[in-house]
Amino acid sequence: MPYETPASFGIKSWAEEDRPREKLMQKGRAALSDAELLAILLGSGTAKLSAVDVAKLVLSAAQNDLNALARFSLKELMRQKGIGEAKAITIIAALELGRRRKEADAPARTTITCSRDIYRVVQPHLQDLPHEEFWVVLLNRANVVMRTVSISRGGVAGTVADPKLIFKEALEQLASSVILVHNHPSGNRNPSAADIALTRKLKEAGQFLDLPILDHLIYTDAGYFSFADEGML
Repeated sequence: MPYETPASFGIKSWAEEDRPREKLMQKGRAALSDAELLAILLGSGTAKLSAVDVAKLVLSAAQNDLNALARFSLKELMRQKGIGEAKAITIIAALELGRRRKEADAPARTTITCSRDIYRVVQPHLQDLPHEEFWVVLLNRANVVMRTVSISRGGVAGTVADPKLIFKEALEQLASSVILVHNHPSGNRNPSAADIALTRKLKEAGQFLDLPILDHLIYTDAGYFSFADEGML
């Protein structure tokens, strides 16, 4: 008598949160939706919701935007139904690994030819941040990126950029020119009066030190503002 698989072992009888794993094994990772991939990270749901259901609710809270989800804090994730501390930490860790992979894929030596090149260089450092940070990109005489340096970290509304720290880094690295970058977590790309005043101040200091400021980029996840492109340098 041929062996028959017990009904309880059939795929249809599995808990729904187990099915994404089977789908990945059979069809590959690209076949899974965002919710199914997130469900695999969660591992389980609640008494009334499957892992897929919980994943859909979490994604819905982020408008089904993974970039928005990556900006959720631990507390914000834990407010979602079915998400405790362990699951929230798992989600944050997975999204951070994805961000670091993007950073690792960036070319080791990049020549800056336009503002879009600057945006690509700093994106791995500034993407998804809920607070402001100020960075500088140091270039050699051929406009090749020597180093990207974090200068300061602030709150939601602003950060302090100390000219002494900026030019100290540039002088120590023997840079030939400097690009200023800071992010606006609000998504507003327009420079504030303080941004304009700081740019003017740093440009004048750079001229005195023979370290020209080539651009000041205001970064947002959806795009950027370039002082150079707008003729404000």
